[in-house]
Amino acid sequence: MDRQLVGVLAVLVAVCAVAAVQAQPPSPKLPPNYHMINPGHMGGKRDQQLSCDDTQGKKKGCMAKCDKRCPNQCIVMCPSCKTFCMCDFYPGVSCGDPRFTGGDGNNFYFHGKKDHDFCIVSDADLHINAHFIGKRNPTMSRDFTWIQALGIRFADHRLYIGALKTAKWNSDDDRLELAFDGAPVDVPAELGARWESAAVPGLTVTRTAATNAVRVQLAGVLDIMANVVPITEQDSRIHNYGVTEEDSLAHLDLGFKFYDLSDDVHGVLGQTYRSDYVNNLSVSASMPVMGGAPSYVVSDIFSTDCAVARFGRRAGISMVTGRAN
Repeated sequence: MDRQLVGVLAVLVAVCAVAAVQAQPPSPKLPPNYHMINPGHMGGKRDQQLSCDDTQGKKKGCMAKCDKRCPNQCIVMCPSCKTFCMCDFYPGVSCGDPRFTGGDGNNFYFHGKKDHDFCIVSDADLHINAHFIGKRNPTMSRDFTWIQALGIRFADHRLYIGALKTAKWNSDDDRLELAFDGAPVDVPAELGARWESAAVPGLTVTRTAATNAVRVQLAGVLDIMANVVPITEQDSRIHNYGVTEEDSLAHLDLGFKFYDLSDDVHGVLGQTYRSDYVNNLSVSASMPVMGGAPSYVVSDIFSTDCAVARFGRRAGISMVTGRAN
């Protein structure tokens, strides 16, 4: 399998957001037994009834419950009702207290630092920074951190994807903020609604749910799934995250798919796609952690001044050269 094909979740979300969807963004045909559920939309319940088609006619339906790592959204495989988080499906996913799956297939954490920005992918024609929010636990030596926003640079353009600070979480309220070259990107709050850039052919934003979930595609370059999720009171109580009534710590769960990274790519996640990448993390540890944060820190969400920056090393290259496969 091509190491840059980061998996299938982005496509699954696009075609299976709800089993009864009428209009969906175009995507390749996939097995019919995958569905996306979003617990919490109906009365805040974590268990959501999902009717699964059983080709053998032995089951009429089942009760699916998302894993505690992804309580607000998960993939369900019918008819077994086995559930998966986004970060179980393919390399490039950030899930929770930022957990990544590298291009080499190994999971790792990168905690960064709250209220700081870090370059997670830096290549000659593409640069992606992440802004971290967090809470300090006085019993620990580090912050609890989550990715609140992405700043994406390509050619002379800037794309922003962020979660708005939210006090009391309501999944029916859209807390996703999008901007392209400084102008807001307005996408109607409807499943399948689509925005296309007039300035950049091949740049689209498609809603994969009516609120808080989008698929961002730049043809031939990247495919990003972004979902705004909160830290729930239950999770906060279990892990001592310190959620308050003033801040639900809304953040992004993210999935990445890249089509044309060079072998010089770097960044927290990007380096794992290099052919010469050597994983020196303790993969047998329960929580392998990537250190070296100073090498990845940038001065703001769109800056390309991290120590490992590669952006702009090749000049005169068109960013959108073809359609994604």
